[in-house]
Amino acid sequence: MRPALDRYRPPAPTAVLRGIPGRFTSRLHDERVASWLGIALGVSVLVSFGTGLVSHFMQQPAGWMLWPSRPVNLYRVTQGVHVIGGLATVPLLLAKLWTVYPRLWQWPPVRSLVHGAQRLLVFVLVGAALFQFVTGVLNVAYWYAFRFYFTTAHYWTAYILVGALVIHIADQWAKARRTVMTRPQDGVGRRGFLLTVAGASGVVALTTVGEAVTPLAPLAVLAPRRPGTGPQDVPVNKSAAATGVTAQARDPRWRLTVTGRVAREVTLSLADLRALPQHTARLPISCVEGWSVEASWRGVRLRDVLRLAGVDDDAQVRVESLERQGLYRTSQVAPPHWHDPLTLLALGMNGAPLALDHGYPCRLIAPNRPGVMQTKWVQGLVVS
Repeated sequence: MRPALDRYRPPAPTAVLRGIPGRFTSRLHDERVASWLGIALGVSVLVSFGTGLVSHFMQQPAGWMLWPSRPVNLYRVTQGVHVIGGLATVPLLLAKLWTVYPRLWQWPPVRSLVHGAQRLLVFVLVGAALFQFVTGVLNVAYWYAFRFYFTTAHYWTAYILVGALVIHIADQWAKARRTVMTRPQDGVGRRGFLLTVAGASGVVALTTVGEAVTPLAPLAVLAPRRPGTGPQDVPVNKSAAATGVTAQARDPRWRLTVTGRVAREVTLSLADLRALPQHTARLPISCVEGWSVEASWRGVRLRDVLRLAGVDDDAQVRVESLERQGLYRTSQVAPPHWHDPLTLLALGMNGAPLALDHGYPCRLIAPNRPGVMQTKWVQGLVVS
């Protein structure tokens, strides 16, 4: 009788490798691993898509949309999940691609019209996923190696990705369900691989979540911004020097004007603003890149300044910065936000006068609002 070891034969290539026997022998290139990774990846992509839509429509709302000003931390949570969850998805995507890449070498490459359509769909799905995650990571790192406008490209490619994903799920769901429900004969290697991938995603999340959760800031070694850094312990994305407003912001002749659809135009100096009733609000700056920091802000309620001009309750307000160019030199404030008592024209932060890089002499701060819409170096309120 031959020894047991001599009788051992490696398992036959699995369905993922069918058509290319002998070239890829790892048991991890199989449909069960691919199915579990695909399910996790699909959930992550759909969560990122949903939270990304929140960010997009908060910044560019449709005419019928009125975003609420409460809960105060809603945008902080949704954008933190979007960015940190997206980063944690990268190991899942890489593992999924490694598991299924032998399919690229199947022969013949196209066996029928339906098979050709399926392969084209996978090409679109993989291309869109790689584009989203690569450009997303570069955006978080503030490295704009591309010439196109990130926000627009990221937004429209998300629809391509999710559309291809939904079709792929519909096509593969029955097979994936059968695969994950079947008990494997030898699952030790697969289980270890999947746990390793999950662990990698967990490490990425743990080393970036501190950019949004202040107590975990010391762990945020992969985060480009961390709480406690920057002027007055709050990070800065764009400085006064970079925007060219230093001289204007420091000019003692600076004035805040309220114009447009008002009962009377108002012009206020910094001394006039300081003479108005002052209020304190503890609110976060929540950046689109995922970081957020809570601070104590002190200043004048925006609604109090607008009432000096006799503004109607349904008015829209455009806040204008001293910046002369840039997509975010102005922002719109809808009634739910400017009526909120927490919405301030801030003159101070964390117990000190507002630092120049944080918007001195005056900046907008409001609850549940992206950081790019918390306009700095405010010079005008235009009512419509």
